Amino acid sequence: MKSKMQASELILTPEGAVYHLRILPHQLAHKVILVGDQARVSMISKHFSRIECQVQNREICTHTGWYNGVRISAVSTGMGTDNIDIVVNELDALVNIDFHSRSICEKHTQLELVRLGTSGALQPGIAIGDFVASEWGVGIDGLLNFYAGDKSSFNDEMNAAFMKHMNWPASWADTYIAPANKDLMDKLAPGLIRGITATAPGFYGPQGRQLRGQLFRDDLNELLMTFNYNGTRVVNFEMETSALFGLSALLGHKALTICVAIANRATGEFMGDYHQRMEDLVVHCLDHFTL
Repeated sequence: MKSKMQASELILTPEGAVYHLRILPHQLAHKVILVGDQARVSMISKHFSRIECQVQNREICTHTGWYNGVRISAVSTGMGTDNIDIVVNELDALVNIDFHSRSICEKHTQLELVRLGTSGALQPGIAIGDFVASEWGVGIDGLLNFYAGDKSSFNDEMNAAFMKHMNWPASWADTYIAPANKDLMDKLAPGLIRGITATAPGFYGPQGRQLRGQLFRDDLNELLMTFNYNGTRVVNFEMETSALFGLSALLGHKALTICVAIANRATGEFMGDYHQRMEDLVVHCLDHFTL
């Protein structure tokens, strides 16, 4: 690791803010709620007793404030693991890189990152509107293959069983399975549906949806639904969790995802108006996150 990062690697604005989030280190709390949709940031911050800062750049919106006497940030990531790569690396940089010397801080600061989102259930017993907590994220996106580091927390045995069960094509990126943080799981997800979340690099073909484009594999969802590793099953499909879990594990942060099931791919159901359930999930998270 180089002692000083070049300007083209650690990109900062003229004001000294990290490039994409456009916030300064002091504007970030160590408890962070991540959402895909920037409109959900205000859905969270409207519950704050006080808002310290509001920053918007592209699809990334950050509000930092206080709830139950605890400082917390709400940050939108946009959709997909590519955006998670940007946001998680920049969140980490804000607390673990000295922007003046462009070097890694001697003392590591750990963030708590909780993603709240929507997903499609993959088991018929999951009802539309249920909250689903991700114990594991299986990445079919390939992002973590670009990173080295300590992946001892990744479940290689489960991943090997998954690739065998799926008859994984050699032309696709190897999968990986990264864990949620157990402390956050115990704190925020008591009694919730739990299991493996499949993270795809797209919404249509990578999630087995066919419109006009022909699919390379038409058995993807059926195989996902039938995968079972020592009683743990794939419970839902979305586009961010594996990258969040994988990068957080490598960078030394805690991470968890809880999603509202707004569709069920096994039954073909879809929840047209899920606004209230997202509101319910936000309040649930704020109350449990700040205990």
